[in-house]
Amino acid sequence: MSTHAKRERLLLADLLETSGPDAPTLCEGWTARDLAAHVVVRERRPDAASGIIIKPLAARGERVRNEFAAKPYEELIQLIRTGPPRVSPFSLKQVDEAANTVEFFIHAEDIRRAQPEWEPRPLDPVFADALWRRVESGARIMGRRSPVGLVLRRPNGQVAVAHKGAPVVTVTGEPGELLIFASGRQDAARVTVEGDEEAIAKLRAARLGFA
Repeated sequence: MSTHAKRERLLLADLLETSGPDAPTLCEGWTARDLAAHVVVRERRPDAASGIIIKPLAARGERVRNEFAAKPYEELIQLIRTGPPRVSPFSLKQVDEAANTVEFFIHAEDIRRAQPEWEPRPLDPVFADALWRRVESGARIMGRRSPVGLVLRRPNGQVAVAHKGAPVVTVTGEPGELLIFASGRQDAARVTVEGDEEAIAKLRAARLGFA
């Protein structure tokens, strides 16, 4: 049975292929080529990918990413499509599903939503529930730098507290939209934001996300 991560991997590869290497993305300063190189390095060069989280290693990680970005674009897409080598932890189905479902979903949207006149793609209920579980488990991490109290709310009433504090801003949307918002792509998310106007402005300008 296909996993969510595998499906999102193939979708991401298809989007990268059809968009072309110079297409814009929501990742500031990155083209589709840059994004593809990031995905490949994350799976195949853990020594360099650690720079995403460990700031003293960031320069080395960026250097390796640029080396991969210099490879033929078609090769990068094929590396994404075929997945990591067997020696990689990402080759394990459970690890792939846990670590890559959200990663690939968000990066696919980074490409889609950088285009004019984009629309949210419909998500089946099972996948939406899987994304909501990631919202619940990752809310505190993604919202840790929020300058205000932050509550993420699903239209059915389920909530996840991303940051405690006052004043409180409540962001309501489908699970995929909440992930886009909480991952630092606030302006690209189709959500409803309620709260004090000044607090909302601060939240929209904040650096949310996993990294």
